[in-house]
Amino acid sequence: MANAISGKSAVHISPDGSFITSRDRQPIPTASTRRRPTTGPGGAPKGESNKFVYDTAAAPLTTHQFYDGTQHPWEFKRVWHLEPSLTDPDTVYAGVEDAALFRSTDGGKNWKELPGLRGHGTGPKWQPGAGGMCLHTIILDPKDPNRIYIAISAAGAFRSDDGGKTWKPINKGLYSKYIPNPTAEIGHCVHHVAMNPKRPGVLFMQKHWDVMRSDDAGDQWTKISGNLPTDFGFVIDVHSHEPETIYVIPIKSDGEHYVHEGKLRVFRSKTGGNEWEPLTKGLPQENCYVNVLRDAMAVDTLDKCGLYFGTTGGQVYMSPNAGDSWSPIVRDLPAVLSVEVQTLA
Repeated sequence: MANAISGKSAVHISPDGSFITSRDRQPIPTASTRRRPTTGPGGAPKGESNKFVYDTAAAPLTTHQFYDGTQHPWEFKRVWHLEPSLTDPDTVYAGVEDAALFRSTDGGKNWKELPGLRGHGTGPKWQPGAGGMCLHTIILDPKDPNRIYIAISAAGAFRSDDGGKTWKPINKGLYSKYIPNPTAEIGHCVHHVAMNPKRPGVLFMQKHWDVMRSDDAGDQWTKISGNLPTDFGFVIDVHSHEPETIYVIPIKSDGEHYVHEGKLRVFRSKTGGNEWEPLTKGLPQENCYVNVLRDAMAVDTLDKCGLYFGTTGGQVYMSPNAGDSWSPIVRDLPAVLSVEVQTLA
């Protein structure tokens, strides 16, 4: 279960895509919930189904490219990411599969697509990656409320400068050798994008292969893989106080999804990339064959910057000192898909 929390409002999404909308954890009654119990076993709030309906008013929004190159209708499968508004506790964004961006302005009771993204013109050329065609990254610019960044596997990264009405691809400088045109405008399998909110024009990207950075809001990207043992991976994050300190967890390859050499190592760069050091204290350094997925790392805003990440083996590790040392705080979970952290006053 993933959570998006803003103030006292929360939207909780279950693995099947249904929602519980709550304020102080109390279910919000609707016409349907009045006719059936609103709580499940143990008194927990019961999931309320919310359908995400694609906007078909504007063209071309009818089909996208499928694995075999044919055109395929857009079908809602699941929600991949929730991103609360920075200014309004009732507004939250949802990135879904098949890739689209939705927004709720009533705490998750109703959702409406921002159709300008799929209607950009390249939508029919988007195609799924190995994990599906998912919109997995949503970044809101804290200094410019009209600027939104998103990333799609496997279409690439996009930016809106007008609150989601119109979009532009921001993939210049990316190179993907497995697509027909390695430098194409779209078609890149971006795994995750991260940003320090204190410096919103600088973005860091973990691509299918390659670690990248942009210093101009995505208009141009530069490779910063440097001395990493492999630059395939899923997760990337930025120190909350040091905008040039970034973290990745390299995975062996796109065919073998486990950490390189069976050693669980977080790599840190304090120079904005290229120069990387392995952080291993407290982490298993032999016979460890886990992956760390794209949404499974988070940082807090405490003075020393705590880091947290979860693995496909069901462990959650934390570092209270920006990665210098680690300890497991949870074990024996199912594969960890997402880790979020809140710093409480």
